Amino acid sequence: MRRTTDLLLTALAPALWGSTYFVTTEWLPEGHPITLAMLRALPAGLLLLAIVKELPLRERLMQVLVLGTLNFAVFWTLLFVAAQRLPGGVAATLGSAQALLVLLLARGLLGTPVRAASVVAAMTGALGVALLVLGPAAMLDPLGLAAGVGGAVAMAAGTVLSRKWQAGIAPLTYTGWQLTVGGLVLLPIALLSEPPLPALQASHLGGLVYLGLMGAALTYFLWFRGLARLGPATVSLLALLSPVTAVSIGWLALDQSLTTVQCLGVLVVLLSVSWGQRVAARPEMPKAGYPRFQCNK
Repeated sequence: MRRTTDLLLTALAPALWGSTYFVTTEWLPEGHPITLAMLRALPAGLLLLAIVKELPLRERLMQVLVLGTLNFAVFWTLLFVAAQRLPGGVAATLGSAQALLVLLLARGLLGTPVRAASVVAAMTGALGVALLVLGPAAMLDPLGLAAGVGGAVAMAAGTVLSRKWQAGIAPLTYTGWQLTVGGLVLLPIALLSEPPLPALQASHLGGLVYLGLMGAALTYFLWFRGLARLGPATVSLLALLSPVTAVSIGWLALDQSLTTVQCLGVLVVLLSVSWGQRVAARPEMPKAGYPRFQCNK
């Protein structure tokens, strides 16, 4: 029962991330992706720091810098680059590869065994995302492809390293540290690379509040909580739910139609996620070996 609760709460994070596209396109000004990412991360991180009233110890500073940079500064920047230079379907399909990357990185960094069934579930989930969002007229821009792959690698590495270094840190504190560092890293990049924001309207402020509180503070708290309780291999598959939410919101709120292929993609994603959780919940079978005999003296 506890595992089911943890899975549902963790799955809420990518489900809410799937609303980011709708909020960004409908409620926020265009042409300032890095500035908006910084405004999404930094205020939310500072708010959590004010709540937890705890700063990282000196020996944790480098770890927090690496995690905040990977999970927010690098990932969000490359995500925006990929979204600008690639059709959304291509970018989402590349991002879905992070579940498979997490399995490989967890083997190298955490010593977690790689199960063949988990690999199949991750690959099947990526196929489902491709069916869901990949259109026939997709163009392949080299820089956009590199950004999409780099973003998947950054998210996968940040997920595994977050689990590796999280011991003894409360998820809310961990979230506040990383959001603050990620926002601070993004701040000079935004100032140097983008023009100032226009005068913000009420809808813009509402979108930023939503992305900061719901799309960053709450979701990443649930994500890091799930990492600590379930492990990266289990949690990473849940990220495949984000494109499902995005397409569902487009269907419900923007009157976008769903094709038969897209409906099949939704089914494939949900089945792969469900199957992946069942595989992860199975205990490891001991390896068969020769019986050991002991002589009694």
